[in-house]
Amino acid sequence: MAEPFDTLMQVQLHDTTLDQLRHRMDALPERAELLEVERRRMALTAATAEVRAQVDDLTARQRSLEDRIAAAAARRHEIEQRMRSALAYAPRDLEAMDHEVGQLAARQAQFEEEEIILLEEEEPLDVALAEHQTTLEGLGAEASRLEAAIAEAEAGIRDSIASEEAQRTACAAGLPTDLAERYERLRSHLGGVGAARLVGDHCDGCHLTLSSVELERIRHLPPDEYATCTQCDRILVH
Repeated sequence: MAEPFDTLMQVQLHDTTLDQLRHRMDALPERAELLEVERRRMALTAATAEVRAQVDDLTARQRSLEDRIAAAAARRHEIEQRMRSALAYAPRDLEAMDHEVGQLAARQAQFEEEEIILLEEEEPLDVALAEHQTTLEGLGAEASRLEAAIAEAEAGIRDSIASEEAQRTACAAGLPTDLAERYERLRSHLGGVGAARLVGDHCDGCHLTLSSVELERIRHLPPDEYATCTQCDRILVH
């Protein structure tokens, strides 16, 4: 079979190539890798926020203890200053002040011990935050690398698509209007393949075997008339 059916098959070849190029763009392996990197970044960012919240809580508790330590120390200093003026106070008052100083010293020591415990609790959290930050920086660099690789690959594929589309347009210009319209309708709902060759006894579009009666009918068609696959309804070029 000659023109315009050879031209139709060339158009189909260009369309198949274009579909493959677009699929390749959508299915770039770097795209899947980038999604995984972003997933890890989101998970690590959430984990970092959780650890930071724990650190902030410990910091607030430490500041509260520091305020209590400072208040106890200030009160203790005030009483000790008053005790130095021993002549102004009766022995009973001095005894009471000394007792309060002892209580303040014990309370201050307790607060300082609690502060040390909080600092010990915060230390591994600070280490975790530093590790998270380092990992996030690494993931950020990897994301940038993948984005650059995707952009480069897409640019190359777009160039190929533009070239293929130009060739396809030039080729399709030689098709009769009715044939081109029927091809486009079929291609739109048959997975991008509107025309296929008859290879032996089967359609190369659906890969199903045609009956011997149908094959005999096709063999006797005029050269300028195309067949239609009885299995998938594609234009069948023989």
